[in-house]
Amino acid sequence: MAKQRDSLTFEADGHKITALVAGPVESSGKPLIAALHGGTYTARYYDVAGSPEGSFLDVAVAHGYPVVAFDRPGYGGSTALEPDANTFSHHAELLSTALAQAAERLGADRVFLVGHSIGGMIALMIAASEPDIPLIGVSATGMGAVIPSGGAAEALGSLPADATVDLPYDQRDQVMFGPEHTYRTEGLRQAHESYAPTPVRELVQAPKWPKEHLPTLAPKIRVPVHNALAEFDALWSCSPENVADFAALFTAAPFVDASVARGTGHCIDHHTLGLATQLRQLAFAEECTQWATRQKNEA
Repeated sequence: MAKQRDSLTFEADGHKITALVAGPVESSGKPLIAALHGGTYTARYYDVAGSPEGSFLDVAVAHGYPVVAFDRPGYGGSTALEPDANTFSHHAELLSTALAQAAERLGADRVFLVGHSIGGMIALMIAASEPDIPLIGVSATGMGAVIPSGGAAEALGSLPADATVDLPYDQRDQVMFGPEHTYRTEGLRQAHESYAPTPVRELVQAPKWPKEHLPTLAPKIRVPVHNALAEFDALWSCSPENVADFAALFTAAPFVDASVARGTGHCIDHHTLGLATQLRQLAFAEECTQWATRQKNEA
């Protein structure tokens, strides 16, 4: 059963944005981690215990990090958007506003942005917009530079555009998880609790995003970038060439760390070895903190 977490509600341009909050009781001096889930999930994506050490929220909090995980528009308690207004750009605008409010409300002087799959796309869009938040770095997992033609992503994107779909567990599991040996039964069960009905507009936009948005927004990002693609990803190509091509797009980033998350499927965090990627994300957040401190001292 999902843990009880604190929750917060924000308002952005007349829309309600809800979020889960977890973290140390007292300030640890760590940056606030802001997390954006992917399609077909709520913010509970980050509270699924893929490994015995717990969920992303558990691991981050154990290392002293406060975390706010947002429900994107149309998920959890967040206001649903009309189909024509349900664009990734609109999500980025609304979540930027909610994120600025969260940073102020939680007293964060630094923010590390994390996004998975569609949430990773939106996280990069937020970072490229140079938002009015003390952003020190971004980690986008479960997304990259190339979606193979004729794959699962295109199949999902062919559904009726204005519909909302609630895919059966077995269909989602085939896309979200790697081979059976890569995940625990308990992780799979908890993942089912975090699944949610999905606006098809998102699934239509996702396969087009790498070509339509990534090449122009990547060079605008001026903070460090972390990226991880699953070894057994059913939606994206994780070839070494494509991973390297993705990293090379971020020409203005101070440093980029792009790699393959071995032994995982698309939803990296829900696999036993998801812990390895989570620890790498936290290590990258530490590097970003040091970079931001140096930038401040040199200013």
